[in-house]
Amino acid sequence: MSHSGKNNNTTTTATNITELGFHNLSFCDDALSCEANKPDFRELDLGSPVSPLRTRPSGLTATSTTTTTTTSSSSSSSGSVSGQTRLNPVNKRHDSIPNSHSGELSGSSETSPTAPTRKPGHARSDSGSVSGHPLIYSGQSSHQSSVSSPPPNVLPTGNICPSGKILKTGIGLTSNRSSRTDTLGSGMGHYGHGSIMRGGSNHIVGGGSATSVKSGGSLAVGPENANVNRNRGGICGGDAEELKKMGNELYRKGCFGEALSMYDKAISLAPGNAAFRSNRAAALTGLGRIGEAVKECEEAVRLDPNYWRAHQRLGSLLVRLGQVENARRHLCLSGQQADPTEVHRLQVVEKHLSKCTDARKVGDWKSALREGDAAIAAGADFSPQLSMCRVEALLKLHQLEDAESSLSNIPKIEPSTVSSSQTRFFGMLSEAYTFFVRAQIEMALGRFENAVTAAEKAGQIDPRNVEVAVLLNNVKLVARARARGNDLFKSERFTEACQAYGEGLRFDPSNSVLYCNRAACWFKLGQWERSVEDSNQALLIQPNYTKALLRRAASNSKLEKWADAVRDFEVLRRELPDDNEIAESLFHAQVSLKKSRGEEVYNMKFGGEVEEVSSLEQFRAAVSLPGVSVVHFKSASNLHCKQISPYVETLCGRYPSINFLKVDIDESPGVAHAENVRIVPTFKIYKNGSRMKEIVCPSRDMLEHSLA
Repeated sequence: MSHSGKNNNTTTTATNITELGFHNLSFCDDALSCEANKPDFRELDLGSPVSPLRTRPSGLTATSTTTTTTTSSSSSSSGSVSGQTRLNPVNKRHDSIPNSHSGELSGSSETSPTAPTRKPGHARSDSGSVSGHPLIYSGQSSHQSSVSSPPPNVLPTGNICPSGKILKTGIGLTSNRSSRTDTLGSGMGHYGHGSIMRGGSNHIVGGGSATSVKSGGSLAVGPENANVNRNRGGICGGDAEELKKMGNELYRKGCFGEALSMYDKAISLAPGNAAFRSNRAAALTGLGRIGEAVKECEEAVRLDPNYWRAHQRLGSLLVRLGQVENARRHLCLSGQQADPTEVHRLQVVEKHLSKCTDARKVGDWKSALREGDAAIAAGADFSPQLSMCRVEALLKLHQLEDAESSLSNIPKIEPSTVSSSQTRFFGMLSEAYTFFVRAQIEMALGRFENAVTAAEKAGQIDPRNVEVAVLLNNVKLVARARARGNDLFKSERFTEACQAYGEGLRFDPSNSVLYCNRAACWFKLGQWERSVEDSNQALLIQPNYTKALLRRAASNSKLEKWADAVRDFEVLRRELPDDNEIAESLFHAQVSLKKSRGEEVYNMKFGGEVEEVSSLEQFRAAVSLPGVSVVHFKSASNLHCKQISPYVETLCGRYPSINFLKVDIDESPGVAHAENVRIVPTFKIYKNGSRMKEIVCPSRDMLEHSLA
């Protein structure tokens, strides 16, 4: 600030003070960086709530525009003017982003924190003591002050923090408020003797209580300045700012959990600070807790509707959730320059989502699956609805196993946000669509009671949606038909049971469980061709449906289609290796197949054991038998032989049509010498007396693969 060059005397009047710019006192905007000065408190024995501020003899000197009076101010203490002059050019900063907050994690809406900025138009003002009396100045001048401030956040020794501690020299806070008078309290009400009270304020941020303060014989009551409410958020702003800075450092190091803890503590001190909420959202995003991050951003925007960075972060999160309309409202904020990268991502996700919706309407499930996956890859990677669309498409494409496994990859959004619950996907409310698809999956898997429950939840969430209403009605009818069919089957009323299952198929023609149940009825009625047909339908919908495969194998056996029966039983044997009934059915089907082909069936018995060979004559007779013979050359002292011998016994039960033999080379060296066996374990495979294959030290998988 320029001065006329005259020196001020020790009896400076209020008018002189106004001219010196003390009306321009302001709290530190939250965009002001405090990184360089970390609070360092020390306890002093004051003897009373307030330590008298000693003044030093000094005068207030005004010079030309190249020198300024060095003063300091605090919103919660009074100080003395040092009287020294110092070169201190005016510090000007511009911020291209309005409503910026201190410590805000910036960059992209989800990147690491950056240094904060100061709002334009906010300046520090000075207060001091003249003639040895502590003075407290407040208010704003109608003109811009050009007095240069001291180094940022510097207060003289002895300033009192709201917590009752005294700041060291060089540590302090500045403030920004409207033209009101600050007074020292007399120990009445909520304030201790000597506490500084803001004139005209009836609201303490974080406290929520209104306080009437007598100042100079008058009662000053009024609302707190909105900017102060946003930026300070509480009476312990300095401590909260320090916690925020610690959180920012932890965030930069990737320690999101520890950073979240710091932000939580800062919010407990300043619950009305929008920047703290936004920073907390960034930490939650780093931890993958997207639902909570969205709620924090929504709270930050509620606290400060003009907080641009919180809008950007919220918009970016909503893109990840696939909520393109909600995201656009926050990314393309009126009067602000939108981030082109985020806008482009939004547009790509929106394009694929629109194509997915169109494909779903016409039942083009391959295109719906492709476009849904493209939307997820483009940025909507945390959208439960798009993941559920993938499940629905796989179900419609009769890939039930893949659809079921995809359910475990559905992102969990907890807690559900207000904006999310009101968003629509494919014409229905987002949460209703999730239950809508789940009901279809449960019904396809035969869990009809669960399907009814899920469909009812979808109907409760979106009762006016036609698609949901139709599904709910169908699920109830199908579940009722299936239950009636089961009761009739148990009563051995198989014809009526067939009709009941058929009634259910009218409402759900792609239900593999109903086809399989009806196939069982046809089998009991001796209509094996129809049983095979319904089994084929069930397997077409669900290829790995074990019960349907067993129904078809049994029906083909009754029809003496042995090749088809053996093929199905072999698949079942691999899937259920310990099922003796399937093993015996496979054995009899194999024997019948050989007989139907005119092959000789010799010494084939179910449940046979590995035959031990002790002489060369016995060996040659055994391998000359019709069919396949497997000879295991082993030694009782060999570790590998001990490990694989039990598995050979298992294979003998698994492949009853194969003749398994074993030769101990220590007890029968003549057989080993005749077959030139020097390494054990060795397996030799013969067919009709001719050696087909020799395997030395095989693994279990290699050995079984050689038998196929």
